[in-house]
Amino acid sequence: YSPSIFVMENVKGILSSKVNDKRVFDDILIDLTDPDSALNRVGKGFKYRICSLVSEQVFRAGDDPKSIDPNKFIIRAENHSIPQARHRVILVGIREDMPGTLGTLLINDHVTVEEAISELPQLRSKLSKGKDSAERWKKIVKDQLCSLAKITTDKSLSNELTNTAYEIIENGTTGNLRFPKKGYSSECRSYNSNLIREWFSDNRLQVWLNHETRGHMDSDLGRYGYAAVFAKINNRSPKGHKEFDIQGLKPEHKNWESGKFSDRFRVQLKEYPSTTITSHISKDGHYFIHYDARQCRSLTVREAARLQTFPDNYFFQGNRTQQFHQVGNAVPPYLAYQIAKVLSDFFNNIK
Repeated sequence: YSPSIFVMENVKGILSSKVNDKRVFDDILIDLTDPDSALNRVGKGFKYRICSLVSEQVFRAGDDPKSIDPNKFIIRAENHSIPQARHRVILVGIREDMPGTLGTLLINDHVTVEEAISELPQLRSKLSKGKDSAERWKKIVKDQLCSLAKITTDKSLSNELTNTAYEIIENGTTGNLRFPKKGYSSECRSYNSNLIREWFSDNRLQVWLNHETRGHMDSDLGRYGYAAVFAKINNRSPKGHKEFDIQGLKPEHKNWESGKFSDRFRVQLKEYPSTTITSHISKDGHYFIHYDARQCRSLTVREAARLQTFPDNYFFQGNRTQQFHQVGNAVPPYLAYQIAKVLSDFFNNIK
């Protein structure tokens, strides 16, 4: 098709991938600059220059791949107002007959998890086993946190666990696919970017879409609550068996103490961008624990969607697993918008 411009996206691991001890990325660059030669065909003869969106680096036909720094093609989403540390390789190919120089993405302040999701209504998790009710949920969480407070030897952690046990959210709702905006509490924080704020909002919406919790096992409620309280005090998630070495917290994994599960329970820290939202979020919530221990749960689809910068009026269909897959497999829409803006400016500058 010989497009004027193309954009290619892949995971960061593509930079180090090798076949027969040869770096795959070198072949990708060479092939993209001269697609007719790569396909061994007679075509229009167009060649492409491969540009970075975050540096002035350009790779042209005939260049030696070893002469450039592949890392300069990595886009770190958190540097561009995305509330998530998502690192991806993104290449822009420009046909050689197209004049001009491609611009780069603007560097912006980091947007935190708290700024992204705090205005969403507070929810409790569902209970995956037994009767599901707000009263039973509160009793389970309160009992578990109080028990953990008595066992731990860390006084500050013990006090915070006890305090949290008596501050559990009161409304006890688990949300819904279409959850009313009025009548439910949240802790609203405003974005440090008006553009991001405008990007999410749609004043026509009277509901929050896809803001519904999943069910957790009773034992995981204690783990989530403990991890969130630990993160609040230490500004990091607890590390594996060394900091989960408390009766009632240890998962029944044969290899739990091997060190391979050090990040098994990961809290999304409220004062930083989140870790990468992946499709694995559909499997369980262990890697995506809400920072607010009073809610004692993993993230909802809408919270994950906000960290990915889907506008609030984007409705995810299918079951919850399918919804999480759609969120986790996406390129952040606001990052895609910024990339499109750079390309649009390139075209508009051509006389």
